[in-house]
Amino acid sequence: MPFLDTLNKGETFIIGEVAQAHDGSLRTAHQYVDLIADCGVNAVKFQTHIASAESTIREPWRVKMATSDKTRFDYWKRMEFTESEWVELRDHCVDRKVSFLSSPFSVEAVELLDKLGVEVWKIASGEVSNIPMITAMLATKKPIILSTGLSKLNEIDKLATWILGHEVDLTILQCTSEYPCPAELTGLNVISDFKNRWRCRVGLSDHSGTIFPSLAARSLGASVLELHVTSSRDAGGVDGPSSVTPIELKELVRGVRFLDTLFQNPVDKSVLSPNAEKIKTIFGRSVVAKYDLVTGHVLSLDDLAYKKPGGGLQWEHCGDLLGKSLRRSLLKDDLITVEDTTEVTQ
Repeated sequence: MPFLDTLNKGETFIIGEVAQAHDGSLRTAHQYVDLIADCGVNAVKFQTHIASAESTIREPWRVKMATSDKTRFDYWKRMEFTESEWVELRDHCVDRKVSFLSSPFSVEAVELLDKLGVEVWKIASGEVSNIPMITAMLATKKPIILSTGLSKLNEIDKLATWILGHEVDLTILQCTSEYPCPAELTGLNVISDFKNRWRCRVGLSDHSGTIFPSLAARSLGASVLELHVTSSRDAGGVDGPSSVTPIELKELVRGVRFLDTLFQNPVDKSVLSPNAEKIKTIFGRSVVAKYDLVTGHVLSLDDLAYKKPGGGLQWEHCGDLLGKSLRRSLLKDDLITVEDTTEVTQ
């Protein structure tokens, strides 16, 4: 289901992020499409790198990988796919009924992805100052998802105001660019702040390597969740420690869909559901005879007990019985009603 349609139905849009887990292999990239789609997510997301348009040989390594790549530029070059290969990946996503998304890192990448029909843009945390690229995105009028892992509040203010000023649908993701991100830096406290500050949808781009922050974020009002995915903890790769496994992702999806249903169905505590009324009778209690009692016996508090099931006279009304005489004999544990009694005549 398309991005905006999913959100307008009140469902959370869950993105499984491949990033560079494919390590430049088209075959592996296709395997990740199947692996992530099998988990029940809404979208499979890649990153579209065009080395000559985004980097130079002077770019430093974030984490030096044990590869033959001499420079970070060489690494990005190896991560590239051709246009026809991107078409294959897009069509594979379509076949698997998940949205195809990819974060661009240059104007050229925006142009390529727009040609492929990507339905929503994702601005990575490190690209918030890439004005030429964002300008190209805004020109398409497509929705934008903005990650904020490397931005302070005043920087987000400036960018959000600019995007919203172009009347473009905006979702702002809390993100902390730590890999993996510890609990104390996850920052879920800003989810509500973001929502109130910019009056737009909010979400979480999580790098904790667990499903817990995403579940908590959904409970706090997140509409979009993004998590990196690895085929295995032993698969290696720079993002491995920050990623969830397929088993974990499936459990996250199950939990989020449960929460979606929960929040779509608020409960009116002024009434009970029909089933709750039945259970209340089973779990409830009624006033009964504590002993065998004969006709004409004048009831006192010592004659009464309060036992399961419910459906009879409640204890709060037992005063209506006291000092009255029985119209009929009762066995121990028989229900006592007001109709079983009469006023004592002098």
